[in-house]
Amino acid sequence: MVVDARFTLLKPVRSQMSLVLMQSYWIADLPERLYQGVASQFGSRTELAAENEKLKTENLLLQGRLQKLAALTEQNVRLRELLNSSALVNEKVEVAELIGMDPNPFTHRIIINKGERDGVVLGQPVLDARGLMGQVVELMPYTSRVLLLTDTTHSIPVQVNRNGLRAIASGTGNPERLELRHVADTADIKEGDLLVSSGLGQRFPAGYPVATVKEVIHDSGQPFAIVRAVPTAALNRSRYLLLVFSDGRSPEERAADAAQQQESLDRQAADPSAVPSATVPGAAPAATPNKPVVPATVPKPAAAGHSTPATPAASTAAPAAAPAATPAKPTASKPPAKPVAKPATPKSATPAAAPAATREREE
Repeated sequence: MVVDARFTLLKPVRSQMSLVLMQSYWIADLPERLYQGVASQFGSRTELAAENEKLKTENLLLQGRLQKLAALTEQNVRLRELLNSSALVNEKVEVAELIGMDPNPFTHRIIINKGERDGVVLGQPVLDARGLMGQVVELMPYTSRVLLLTDTTHSIPVQVNRNGLRAIASGTGNPERLELRHVADTADIKEGDLLVSSGLGQRFPAGYPVATVKEVIHDSGQPFAIVRAVPTAALNRSRYLLLVFSDGRSPEERAADAAQQQESLDRQAADPSAVPSATVPGAAPAATPNKPVVPATVPKPAAAGHSTPATPAASTAAPAAAPAATPAKPTASKPPAKPVAKPATPKSATPAAAPAATREREE
C-alpha cells in the first residue's frame, strides 16, 4: 500500500488486474440488466403510450431549440469571419456507461467501461445530458477512472454566463455543492446565475454548463464573498456518460494552423494571372515570350522592309538585340558587289574562249 501510494511502480500491475476485475463488474451488474430487461418486456401499454407522448413533446421542443441554435451558429461563423478568427469545431463524443463507484466516502470517483483501447486519454472531460461531471484521472485497457467535480481535490475554471465573470469552482466533498473561491465581495454575481466552463487551462472545453448559483453571502468584514452552487449534472444518478474528444493541439499550433488556412484562402481568392503581370514589368520577354515580344518586333521589320531574311531571326531575339541587328543589314547586302561579279564572268570567259577557237582553226 505504501509503494502504491507514493510510487508508480504498481501501475502496470493495476492495469493488468483490471482485466480480471472487468469480469466481476459484469457479473455484479448482471442482476440490474436482467431486471431492466424483464421490466421493459412487461411494461404496461398505458405507460408506454404516456412515455411516447412525453418523448414526442420533448422532441418537438428540442427541434425548436435546434433551429435557433443553427441560426446562432451561422451568426457566430459570420462574426468570426469578420474577425479573421478560426472557426469552432464541434467536439467528437463517445457514449460510455458507469460500471462502478469508489467505495471511499471521502473521494468522488467512478469507473466507466471505456479505456485506453477505446482512445481515452488522461484528463479527458466527461459529461452527462445536463452538464460537466469530471475528468479521466486513471487509464486501464478497458476501463477508466473519472474524478468528479465535487471531489475536494478538484477545481475547474468557470465564468458567469450572464456577464462573463471568471472564477474557480472547487469541490466540497458534497455531491450537491460547489464553492467559488476568491470572488470579490463587490462582484456582479447573484442567485440563479448559470456557471459555464471558461476553457482556461485547455482541459475542459468552453461553454458547457457546470453549476447554478444557489447562495451568495456578503460579509462586510471579509474581502471575498461566499458563493455556493449546485452542479447541473446528476453526479450521483447518471448512468450513461459522454466522453469529449476535444482538439488536443496547443494554442500556438492552433494559431499557426489558422494563419495558414487564412493565407491559403487569400491566395485562392486572389487572381493568379494578375501576379506575374504586376510583379515582372522588365522581364516580360522571359516570363511571357509570346505576348509582349511579338508586338514589339512587328514594327521593326516593317520599318526595314528592304532587309534580307535576317528579320525572322531578329524577331525571335530579345528587343534589346534588335538595334544591334539593324546596322548589319547594309553590310550583309552590298549592291555594288553583284554588278562587279556579273561583268567579271563574261570578260574572263571571252579571252579564254578566243584562243581555243583560233587553235582549232590552225589545226
